[in-house]
Amino acid sequence: MDKEEEIRQGLIKNLNVPEEKAWVPKQRRVFVEVNIEDFRKVLEYLMKENSFDTLCTITGLDYGESIGMIYHLTRQDGIVINLKTSVPKENPVIQSIISYFPAAELYEREVVDLLGAKVEGLPEGSRYPLPDGWPEGQYPLRKDWKSETSQKEDE
Repeated sequence: MDKEEEIRQGLIKNLNVPEEKAWVPKQRRVFVEVNIEDFRKVLEYLMKENSFDTLCTITGLDYGESIGMIYHLTRQDGIVINLKTSVPKENPVIQSIISYFPAAELYEREVVDLLGAKVEGLPEGSRYPLPDGWPEGQYPLRKDWKSETSQKEDE
């Protein structure tokens, strides 16, 4: 059994991740999708039991009814795990992971600014990447967002 499949099997066996929610699409890549309620437990398992000690980035996505996040983690042997979760768009609250990965702060600010997620535990700070004067409640990566220019064209 290769290392990627060992990681997958460990998630299934030790954390009861359904088989279809953990997969290995190719060498050095593992994907796992979990409910937000299980996210922290799975993150800690990946860090402690599988040595995923580096956060590469966080990708935020608008799935329509929910906001998704993919946490891209890696370890010394080059295996990358993509830990996927989502929260309802009407209440997109997630917990910060800066206590584990201080560099997550900028990525979490992007998810706040661009998709409108609420990141609990994220310290007060300046906006990123949108400018300070950007209108509140306007999230340009949401599928239903319209710029002022496109709103005027619709009138």
